[in-house]
Amino acid sequence: MELTFPRSVKLSWPLRRASARLLEGNRYAVDYGDVRIGLAVSDKSGLLASPVSTFQTSDGLDKLVEALVDPRVIYVGLPLNLQGLATPATNKAVAFARKLQSESGQQVYLLDERLTTALSNAQLRQIGKSQKQARTFVDQMAAVAILEYGLEFERRHNKFAGVNVAEWIVEND
Repeated sequence: MELTFPRSVKLSWPLRRASARLLEGNRYAVDYGDVRIGLAVSDKSGLLASPVSTFQTSDGLDKLVEALVDPRVIYVGLPLNLQGLATPATNKAVAFARKLQSESGQQVYLLDERLTTALSNAQLRQIGKSQKQARTFVDQMAAVAILEYGLEFERRHNKFAGVNVAEWIVEND
């Protein structure tokens, strides 16, 4: 059976593809925390976000930077309170993002991460993971949520999401 559509329906795959400038290379997202760092990666076309690994914050950046393969951009979650204001965790995440940009040599953008950890915990509970089992996955899942938002923004606006870490520092220091 062949599907036919009225002439007024315009189909494109994926929906309004971003320019080739944005499509080349993997995008990464990082959920930074005092104890653990979650990492997620997209496919090269920027369509799918997948969890990669969880790193111990105390181990430093070396292992994280080694895990970045052909990065086009790195999104780091920016923890703001529910009113959108900076918290002590915000300052830690910005300092981390600045260091990550310096050590990786890649563009790093900060993205609002409000409620991503809570969402990830709820999803893990739904699939039957205990709080103890979820610890190793929750940071990766939060990174996936951050990355999915970034990818959707790229598709809709044809530019990277969030604010570049260098711009944030100029505007907020």
